[in-house]
Amino acid sequence: MGEYCASPEGDSALAAAAASLTFPSPSPAAAVARPRYGSCDRRYVKQVFDNLHGSISLDPLALQFVDTEEFQRLRDLKQLGLTYLVYPGAVHTRFEHSLGVYSLAGKAMNNLKMYQGEELGIDRIDMQTVKLAGLLHDIGHGPFSHLFEHEFLPRVDPGSTWSHENMSALLLDSIVDKHAIDIEDDYLKMVKEMIIASSKSATTKSAKDKHFLYDIVANGRNGIDVDKFDYIDRDCRACGLGSNFQYWRLMEGMRVMGDEICYPAKDYLSIHKLFSTRADLHRTVYTHAKVKLCFIYYEIYKTNMFTSSCNTKVRYYELVQLGDNISVTSKSIRIQAVELMLVDALIEANDYLGISLHANDPEDFWKLDDTIIKSIETAPNNELKKAKEIIQRIRRRELYKFCNQYSVPKDKLEYFKNITSQDIVCSQKSSGVLLKEEDVAVSNVKIDLTRGKDNPLERTYQTSNPLLSVLCITTILSIKFFKDFGCDEKFPITDDRVSHLLPAYNEDRIVRVYAKKPELVEAVSEAFENLQLRMYGEKTQVHETPKKKRMRSL
Repeated sequence: MGEYCASPEGDSALAAAAASLTFPSPSPAAAVARPRYGSCDRRYVKQVFDNLHGSISLDPLALQFVDTEEFQRLRDLKQLGLTYLVYPGAVHTRFEHSLGVYSLAGKAMNNLKMYQGEELGIDRIDMQTVKLAGLLHDIGHGPFSHLFEHEFLPRVDPGSTWSHENMSALLLDSIVDKHAIDIEDDYLKMVKEMIIASSKSATTKSAKDKHFLYDIVANGRNGIDVDKFDYIDRDCRACGLGSNFQYWRLMEGMRVMGDEICYPAKDYLSIHKLFSTRADLHRTVYTHAKVKLCFIYYEIYKTNMFTSSCNTKVRYYELVQLGDNISVTSKSIRIQAVELMLVDALIEANDYLGISLHANDPEDFWKLDDTIIKSIETAPNNELKKAKEIIQRIRRRELYKFCNQYSVPKDKLEYFKNITSQDIVCSQKSSGVLLKEEDVAVSNVKIDLTRGKDNPLERTYQTSNPLLSVLCITTILSIKFFKDFGCDEKFPITDDRVSHLLPAYNEDRIVRVYAKKPELVEAVSEAFENLQLRMYGEKTQVHETPKKKRMRSL
């Protein structure tokens, strides 16, 4: 058999032909060209897979923000802080949550554009701006998120008005300047306005004729937004909790009428489910209390195990015997003890590390994340000795001891002020043990439906009449509905027109007290009971103060 061999003459001919071919070289401008704001050039789009929403397409401008150290920092911020110590699956971060909100914001805008795009004048710039607001709305969170904002900073800087929304806006400016991101000032301003739209520092909206754009990511009007849609679904899944709230019904049914987003009347209970599910998460996960006191009373009544006599004492161990639905155990309170200890550790380390100073400087703020615990724990500095000791106690589960808790009576909610360690210490009677403020830790838990004591479907305004010298209170229903998509009339719906089983009260306040040393549990518990007697004339706690267990003799 013969064998094919190329001749030298053939090789030279091919080489000459290849040399004669010419290809146009890209111009310098084309080499560095980037798609314009709002464009969707698929050459620059990147696909990311999310375990909740599936494949997410990140547009070129979004990628410029994602590929920065400030945004990548979100990988080291757990969405639920220290909750993973009780719910091991709660290790998801604000990074994937931000991608999820970006995705849902895009889907919401696509729905509106599909059905009302021409009517509302929705363009690519509007869609890009809303999606960016969803992507960047949480970049201003500090270590352990709300613990940093609501527990640590108020103690080291009383009177501080710091908020993660404002820091997100400041950090956004810093990212654009530092990384030379090409975005027009007007669009950047709109993104920042959308991020802070639900905060107390919300500013005048730039898009005068499209106010509905500001209600998609952070809804300051009624609280229905894609941020809640994502974290409710994501947190329930991570913690292994069931949720029958279906956010997609609201997204598919939303419709802009008169510059506000309205919903089909049939979805009224779905909106209530949104707020009640959020409250349940605060009760069982975010505030780490697996029991709601009024729920306990309901179970007592339902089982007929106790009389309604005022003299009846409901004991701790008797409540546990009611069943699995009432699990008042030390484990359910333990995570909050860890949070209180962590705050104490951060306060001890603050003078040396200047943590609170970094919180006010966008250039340094991105360096703060959850890894600060390990940095303190492994630091050789003597200045961090006390902070390290507290963290070591957390590692060894030598936690603050839970003493008791009570739910603020509903007729006292309006005038309630947070209880402090000083209040507990001042309520102790003269005995052998002298308590100090540093011996007591207090947690004031607030659970509501986003509007405090008010119904989230209503909005209350206070106006004064200088002529009559009276204060007028006006209640406006903040969510409007429509009959069907063929109807152009929007209208409010009150709870009593739908069901009489909807909640009459929309807020819970729970006070929990801990002793930082085991030997002080009894003294702190007694002082806590005295405080209740002084404030309310009775003990409002559900179970009795736990007595110290005696060692069993062999």
